[in-house]
Amino acid sequence: MWSFDSVDEFLFTTSRGFCSPIGLFVQIQGFSICLLLALGWVLASYVRNRERRRMKESIKTGNNFAFLCYDINDLEHSNQVILPRVSVVMPLKGFGEHNLHNWKTQVTSLYGGPLEFIFVVESTEDPAYHAVSQLLKDYKDDVEAKILVAGHSTTCSQKIHNQLVGVEKMHKDSKYVLFLDDDVRLHPGSIGALTAEMEKNPDIFIQTGYPLDLPSGSLGSYCIYEYHMPCSMGFATGGRTFFLWGGCMMMHADDFRIDRHGVVSQLRDGGYSDDMTLAAIAGAHKRLITSPPVAVFPHPLASDLSFGRYWNYLRKQTFVLESYTTKVNWIMNRALFSVHCYVSWGFVAPYLMSGIHVAAALRLYSKGYSFSEAVLPCTGLLLAGCHATCTIIELLSMWNLTRIEVQLCNILSPEAPPMSLASYNWCLVFVAMLVDNFLYPLSAFRSHFSQSINWSGIRYQLKDGKIHKVL
Repeated sequence: MWSFDSVDEFLFTTSRGFCSPIGLFVQIQGFSICLLLALGWVLASYVRNRERRRMKESIKTGNNFAFLCYDINDLEHSNQVILPRVSVVMPLKGFGEHNLHNWKTQVTSLYGGPLEFIFVVESTEDPAYHAVSQLLKDYKDDVEAKILVAGHSTTCSQKIHNQLVGVEKMHKDSKYVLFLDDDVRLHPGSIGALTAEMEKNPDIFIQTGYPLDLPSGSLGSYCIYEYHMPCSMGFATGGRTFFLWGGCMMMHADDFRIDRHGVVSQLRDGGYSDDMTLAAIAGAHKRLITSPPVAVFPHPLASDLSFGRYWNYLRKQTFVLESYTTKVNWIMNRALFSVHCYVSWGFVAPYLMSGIHVAAALRLYSKGYSFSEAVLPCTGLLLAGCHATCTIIELLSMWNLTRIEVQLCNILSPEAPPMSLASYNWCLVFVAMLVDNFLYPLSAFRSHFSQSINWSGIRYQLKDGKIHKVL
């Protein structure tokens, strides 16, 4: 059993070791990661806040429908009747706590043009089938909607299979198709905003958005929130982006009718991730992906979201990097894999080192030594102090972006109960940052060596980047 003297010797020796050139590099690198994350969130905040101010100014000038459009003249009947038809395809699996409310926000969209909703399930035994059937009965006189049974997928993920079945059955006059996940809570004007951008720029290949997670209080829910926040930078550009979120994707319907760039065949023949596959196609053919600044959607996380469910979610996120369509796509995924793993542990390691520095300093203080008398260099405490400062800056930047996105969502959905930051526990956010970044490489390596994943009770096995077996 260790004595206090041996523990002290370990702390002092380790702290001195962490002040070596290599130790200094690791810690300064950690500071840089924190500050780069903070800078990214500051830039994202600027884009979201600019949109928020623009909408508030429009409201002040008398346009109480700014959440639908900036020019109130666009709501005139003559402009609404010429809007293009949109088909909304929603692949479903299971029935969660917030699904019914999310579906209601989708089918009650205030888009003024022709709009159809296509819910697609694997079988009538899926709990979502009965819930959607009842929903459609309640809204049968108000919306054009139907539910399709796609059957079991054998060549691609069940989600992609459901999406393609929905596309096959969409209205022949639909100009655009919008894919939505069941966890997307739409704003009344979201479909109209996405369609307006597509009409404005026909060169857009895909339009996308991103969720604003509302943690339920469990550590698992905060880990998902923390996982999404760095990714959100790539979607808060106000325009062109290289990122794509499968929860919200609007595309030209004709791209599926004629299989442009092989969108149908590449998804159908071994596709696992819809967004990664389509993003790879966009990159290969130099097509444009955009994310409008209003495309941020509240995403309440389940109250029973356990740590096990978070781990399963993380496994699904890392597993997508194992799927690819081309050699270039494989290289990009390997680069993302390597960089993300390196940065994740590069983010966590300095916290361990700072902890050692602080523990060593406390033991010195408890023994009655002054720093002038100690053989322990004060560099360690200085490094720990710098790290704490960088962490505070990072958390403030994350808090500010979340605050602005909450305010923007409140403006975009004036009929909904207002959201606030009061429910966020920032101590848990900090813990989640450490947990998520520590576990990400472990999940990524497990995905790499297993080449299989269990997604909603279905096991998928990959071979050469494509689904090889569905069990």
